[in-house]
Amino acid sequence: MANSKVWLVTGASKGLGLALVQELLTQGYAVAATSRNKQELIDAVNTTDHHFLPLQVDLNNEGSIQKAIDETINLFGQLDVVVNNAGYGLAGSLEELSDTEARKNFDVNVFGTLNIIRRVMPYLRAQQSGHIFNISSIGGFTGNFPGFGIYCATKFAVEGLTESLSAEIRSFGIHATIVSPGYFRTQFLSQGSFAVPSNPIEAYKVVREVQAAHQHQINGNQMGDPVKAAKALIEVATSKNPPLHLFLGSDAFQLAVDKINAVQTEMETWKAVTVSTAFTEQPAEA
Repeated sequence: MANSKVWLVTGASKGLGLALVQELLTQGYAVAATSRNKQELIDAVNTTDHHFLPLQVDLNNEGSIQKAIDETINLFGQLDVVVNNAGYGLAGSLEELSDTEARKNFDVNVFGTLNIIRRVMPYLRAQQSGHIFNISSIGGFTGNFPGFGIYCATKFAVEGLTESLSAEIRSFGIHATIVSPGYFRTQFLSQGSFAVPSNPIEAYKVVREVQAAHQHQINGNQMGDPVKAAKALIEVATSKNPPLHLFLGSDAFQLAVDKINAVQTEMETWKAVTVSTAFTEQPAEA
């Protein structure tokens, strides 16, 4: 029997997005899925299920997004869960990445997400329900990854805007969840999903080592199972009280704990300086 909620998943032709679409269809949900290349998406999902609507969308074109949303609602009659999954990784030190390279990463990872939110919210507000998942990264919670400063900045932005979004839409009965995965065995570190600097600077040896490790040692050996991640998202979407912050993977969990502990330690160490900045009240004159 089909499940009643209708999902919209961006960046669905590979990785977590693809695993999520396939799991949703297996569980009987109606799914609208987007990709830059519709045929690539159709080939990847490989189904004739009438609950599947493949859509070619340019996330930096709001007209393209609106058309996709209209097609989804015209076919399925509603829209309930939105997953902003589209994005790509970018390696390179802050010095060596050009303005163009940095802005392109923000255009997809941040502004593409904002464009979707802007266009789906009128429908979710009208029905007074819904759930928006914004796929971030553990690199959106801790930036301690040399060579990933711009990518981390895009994901920090996603986390910040989602926290504000959650506060803004709560009164409409709509939930927002930040998903911060660790390393999952997808194509994320492969060509097409992972960009490197056009003009690397030789002096950044640590950055090159981290970049090479991600491309050659970590890629294909990630501990996270994308199918299990997809099932986790579906479970959260069915919860009456879903989390704002969802970390996926034991590696992500530990890195988050380490960051929280480090911040708490620094706060206590520097508390005297922190609280010393208020105006000193002068005693009233007699």
